[in-house]
Amino acid sequence: MLNPKKLLTIVLLSGSTLSYAQVKLPIAVNLQNTYLKGTRTTGGAPGKNYWQNTADYAIKVSFNPQNLNLSGTVAIDYINNSPDTLTTVQFKLYPNLYKKGVIRDMPVAAADLTDGVHIQSLSINNQLQDSTKRKIDGTNMMLHVQPILPKQHVHFDIAYAYTLNKTSHIRTGQIDSGAFFVAYFFPRIAVYDDIDGWNQYPYLGSQEFYNDFCHFNAEITVPSNYQVWATGNLKNTDEVYQPKYAKLITQAGASDQVTDIITEADVKAGNITKNNATNTWKFEADSVTDLVFATSNHYIWKASSLVVDPKTSRRTRVDAVFNPVHKDYFEVVNYARKTVETMSYQFPKWPYPYPHETVFDGLDQMEYPMMVNDNPLEETADAIELTDHEIFHTMFPFYMGTNETKYGWMDEGWATIAEWLISPVIDTKIVDIYGVGPTENSAGNEQDAPIMTLTPQLTGIAKFTDSYPKPALAYLYIKDMLGDELFTKALHYYISQWHGKHPMPYDFFNCINTGSGTNLNWFWKNWFFDNGVPNLAISKVNNLQQKYTVTITSIGTKPVPVNLTVYYTDGSKQLVHQSIACWAKGNKSTTVKFTAIKPVKQMILGTTYDPDTDKKDNVWRP
Repeated sequence: MLNPKKLLTIVLLSGSTLSYAQVKLPIAVNLQNTYLKGTRTTGGAPGKNYWQNTADYAIKVSFNPQNLNLSGTVAIDYINNSPDTLTTVQFKLYPNLYKKGVIRDMPVAAADLTDGVHIQSLSINNQLQDSTKRKIDGTNMMLHVQPILPKQHVHFDIAYAYTLNKTSHIRTGQIDSGAFFVAYFFPRIAVYDDIDGWNQYPYLGSQEFYNDFCHFNAEITVPSNYQVWATGNLKNTDEVYQPKYAKLITQAGASDQVTDIITEADVKAGNITKNNATNTWKFEADSVTDLVFATSNHYIWKASSLVVDPKTSRRTRVDAVFNPVHKDYFEVVNYARKTVETMSYQFPKWPYPYPHETVFDGLDQMEYPMMVNDNPLEETADAIELTDHEIFHTMFPFYMGTNETKYGWMDEGWATIAEWLISPVIDTKIVDIYGVGPTENSAGNEQDAPIMTLTPQLTGIAKFTDSYPKPALAYLYIKDMLGDELFTKALHYYISQWHGKHPMPYDFFNCINTGSGTNLNWFWKNWFFDNGVPNLAISKVNNLQQKYTVTITSIGTKPVPVNLTVYYTDGSKQLVHQSIACWAKGNKSTTVKFTAIKPVKQMILGTTYDPDTDKKDNVWRP
């Protein structure tokens, strides 16, 4: 948790006429300093001195499916946009999660332990660097360099190799003998930002990632009977595919219908790719935080596309690439397409930002720019919920550049509320309660912690609840309180200010305050900074000629909306609702009033998304 001795308080936004307008949010010194330096503002927008570093990556690798060896080179043109002179450069060697002796928080099979990433050579500005200038510690590599001045460009060339994991599939690795999802496969420069300087958090397996927005060109060489799918646009379709399939890819990118680009019959017949010993697949992606690829010699491919921006008629192609033995996957392209459509037109109602989204049949449940690695699932609801959850990550963290390592809630919370909202659009029978039960059951116990606790500091159930359901509930309550129109306006303000950048939590809080014109600090403090339990009760019911006044008491200290369902004797029902704003002034009770149109059988307090630690006092009967 945050050290109280290291905290200051500031008013994030003032001027509201409400009595709680001067609620202050605690803020750590290093975050407070961003305002003093002018890199961020208390209104939420980036400051006049905001900066971030970037790079241009040229990656050339060969992957051997037989021995799982990946080797190649990466050339990096790095730009130091910071005001600081850099004497070291921090690299991330994510495959070292599988290196012998490395500390990790997830199990790895002994058969997958390797010697890690082998750096064969490393040059700076064409000058070969002695290995003594670099220190590798787990997934971090620190390189001592000649001072890199502000605004200076530096060129790195690295030759490297490592062995992909065959089992212990943690987001990447072999899926079967002819299918592989290959992520985090190249040395990359860590984020250097205005908050912490170099991102030195090691990758231990569970916490996720924080990367700069960069430009990528990748050349991936595999045996000729393998296809490759990756982040970015395939630049040499005609060089790697036979004309029939190149035409189908183009067709899918222009059609609302589902196109069978590769079928089981095609795989059986062969002759899909150009008949060379190997083929080199060339991809390009701009302003993305990562690049990954997947490859297979037996997967089939369904694709469709849709207009995601009616102003420009821009289209996004949506792919499902999978093993045909997984029958549930035949519908995934439809779930994925509906997700992209809903994101573009309903929630968050922002045109899908990338040219394609490829859902690949893998062994995990993990998102990447323009790619998803999803395991097959037998239940339709599970497949839908997984598909929309992972695709929604396109916005958070990839379009918004949040620091998942420190603030898991800034992306997982959004993917969770998206799962709740989008899944019923795809299938109206779905009521998704992902994480609500664990939130309710763990509230107030010794593992429970405020959402603002840094993700690496979380243990037990809080590692899940603080990243997924608790922030999702908060977003849901704010959406309800502001109303869809104002909430969308506020969310769009946040997105417009910070897409392609690196927002911190206070940038989000401030942007929603500013974008909605409402000081919500009372809510941010209660839900994100404070401990507490959600516990409402029906404490009093008055009935005067069928005009009911019901007193609801907040026994706990974590506010939730008031949802009172009135059940009538004829089987009908009525919902009486108050948004979470009813608790804004710190009051411990509120009243709801309604006129009963028929004899009342009972009243029950709470709905699907209202956790309550004691429901015995949530029922009233006359």
